[in-house]
Amino acid sequence: MNKCMRTFRNWTPKYIKNRLMEIYYHKTFPDDPWLTKSANKILRSYLKKTDIGLELGSGRSTIWFAKRTKHLTSVEHNEVWYRKVSQAIKKSELQNIDYHLIHSDLSDEKGENTAYVRLINRFNDNIFDYVLIDGIYRDFCTLNVLGKIRPGGVLIIDNVNWFLPSESCSPCSRTYKLGAKGEIWDRINITISDWRTIWTSSGVTDTALFIKPCN
Repeated sequence: MNKCMRTFRNWTPKYIKNRLMEIYYHKTFPDDPWLTKSANKILRSYLKKTDIGLELGSGRSTIWFAKRTKHLTSVEHNEVWYRKVSQAIKKSELQNIDYHLIHSDLSDEKGENTAYVRLINRFNDNIFDYVLIDGIYRDFCTLNVLGKIRPGGVLIIDNVNWFLPSESCSPCSRTYKLGAKGEIWDRINITISDWRTIWTSSGVTDTALFIKPCN
């Protein structure tokens, strides 16, 4: 599981302004996913009622995606959070969500062979119109799910600046000099190098959308 440890060096006037704007946005739109404002705006236009999706890591995005698309499979590892989201799903009365609790041993830092990651292998190739990566073992989840996304489908990676190189000014961002965060992210970066990329940033964190080529 990857975490970004912010330090007080990040607390510049610009960062504080960006953080306050992000807090205001999520309080004003409490049903929107915890992605960047720009990413949510793009997804509102991109998603279709016929779309089928997968999210690895649940939350406010679960209801939001399900209301806009045909079917969503959602996976969560945290039992307390799973119960909370389950209540929200029940309250929404949505019937198009398959919600899975899959316990994983977080002491296994690699995570390659955990049940959480292996779940992805149950699905056929080219089946999903959209996939959100926002949970644990993001490197292996991303690598394994690439073939499950249909041509023209979108891969959404939250906190992408922690893992892939960019020019982002958000804290803990990977620079081009640093490169991707480890061998798996480096393989992912090479594999999706020809995918159309829409990189969004709040100045606090980043969300990127990668569109799989149709050819």
